[in-house]
Amino acid sequence: MTTTTLGYDQLRETVNWESAKRDLGWAEGEPINIGHLCIDRHVDEGRGNKLALIHEDHGGSVREFSFSDVKLRSNGFASFLRERGVGELDRVCLFLDKSPELYIGFIGILKLGAVAQPLFSAFGEDALFQRADNSQAVAIITQRKLLGRVRKIRERVPSLKHVLVIDGKEGKPLREDEGEVAFDMEGLKAESFTPAVTYSESPSVLHYTSGTTGQPKGALHVHSSIVAQYLTSKVVLDLQDDDVYWCTADPGWVTGTSYGIIGPWCLGATQVVLDAGFSVERWYQTMARHRVTVWYTAPTAIRLLMKQGTAEVRKHDLAPLRHMCSVGEPLNPEAVHWGREAFGLDFHDTYWQTETGSMMITNMPGLKVKPGSMGRPFPAIEAAILDPKTWEPIQEAGQAGMIGIRPPWPSMMRTYWDKTAKYLGKFQRGWYVTGDQGSIDEDGYFWFSGRDDDVINTGGHLVGPFEIESALLEHEAVAESAAIGKPDPVNMEVVKAFIALKPGFEPDTDIELSIMNLIRKKLSPLAMPQEIEFVEKLPKTRSGKIMRRLLKAQETGEEIGDISTLEDD
Repeated sequence: MTTTTLGYDQLRETVNWESAKRDLGWAEGEPINIGHLCIDRHVDEGRGNKLALIHEDHGGSVREFSFSDVKLRSNGFASFLRERGVGELDRVCLFLDKSPELYIGFIGILKLGAVAQPLFSAFGEDALFQRADNSQAVAIITQRKLLGRVRKIRERVPSLKHVLVIDGKEGKPLREDEGEVAFDMEGLKAESFTPAVTYSESPSVLHYTSGTTGQPKGALHVHSSIVAQYLTSKVVLDLQDDDVYWCTADPGWVTGTSYGIIGPWCLGATQVVLDAGFSVERWYQTMARHRVTVWYTAPTAIRLLMKQGTAEVRKHDLAPLRHMCSVGEPLNPEAVHWGREAFGLDFHDTYWQTETGSMMITNMPGLKVKPGSMGRPFPAIEAAILDPKTWEPIQEAGQAGMIGIRPPWPSMMRTYWDKTAKYLGKFQRGWYVTGDQGSIDEDGYFWFSGRDDDVINTGGHLVGPFEIESALLEHEAVAESAAIGKPDPVNMEVVKAFIALKPGFEPDTDIELSIMNLIRKKLSPLAMPQEIEFVEKLPKTRSGKIMRRLLKAQETGEEIGDISTLEDD
């Protein structure tokens, strides 16, 4: 009997972390290494010839890698880094498009015992600098098209000793005297590499997430996180031995590592990676060409697909597709209804965070899906709606409060890198407080109602307003600024900036485009304001703090609330 045939109460009795540990052949106190469990274990058990990765690039070329292929190449990555003096616990940035080297290099870094730090390839120089400098990264694995951005931050990150370029033998010579080294993954293959002896609490992955104030925070995860990623992939994604799985997330975001690398590979699943921009036709072609059976994507993408209607779906043979999940932001009811019409399947929404490392509240296969609901707590997780005044669970159905998770669980972050106080502040009276608001209905289903802070969720990716505002102030014309999330039918929110100009500057199209391009270059396209409103001054408290809440309320037509602290005119 598979878990998909069990009711929720039965799942609560049978699905637990101990069963996952047994499946993985691991017991507390023994060494555990994600790289070994994801790849080498399958080869050792005779499944080396099974297809691990189907990679399709933007031009349509396909490369396939078995688990044995990934083992040899990840061994090579680990050896290559060790030869250059990269050691255990050193942070290694992966600043790449969705190339095979990104996925295989991630495994190699973990085998070495170093800490993998995946970075979104669209990051600009400021976003790249903030993350590499804060972690004190010793190496960046990158490619020629991104090398210019890396070079711009080199002198400001003294810890950065190595810049390893996957296609560095093409084009102009590298600056070898500055630690730039060209390499070819195919030339690195190594038959053997003994993985580092890492344990449950050994650091593994460092993902950065944005907040309301200050620079992005690095959520540090450990090797035993694989226990939660394994079990949630098995139960929620329902990955079976013969599945072909496609997670559309970039590994620069936590979904792309927890469920785009670790989850599927520790189950021995075959996964598809498409290294190309979004296109409705291309996505359907990818699913049809590779006979995708399980699909994990984001509500933003689903809404873009909805715009093209069901006729486009009918043009492609998607018969193998049997299970669909979504992640990153609330999935609106219309998307669930459309999925039923277009594919004859439910989209199963999943809720979790960079900090949690794995799914916390989910819609599980075999159980009723309520369109618009987050679902119910994963069977091994205890979740509640908390009263923000007492931090006690709210018992009344439908009453809003803060979403809380009872620690510990295997994939819970162990700290914010170099920000212990902020980490400890996430816990209240025995609960991890997510920063999200919600409610529970009479059937135990959770419903999301909003963030409790000013973080902007654009296309499922969190963008910190402070980070945007700091970059805006670098523009010669900007005196002060505020950034908020403006509701958007496709992306949930887009960035809107309110800007007061310095004397001598007047609002016009040229200044507006110049400001937008500055943010795109320094941070990322996701952080770039889609709308700019020029104002005489910004609303502030008497202590000088910008009242983003007031700006957002004015933008959305909501109640302004208490403005007793607003400074006098």
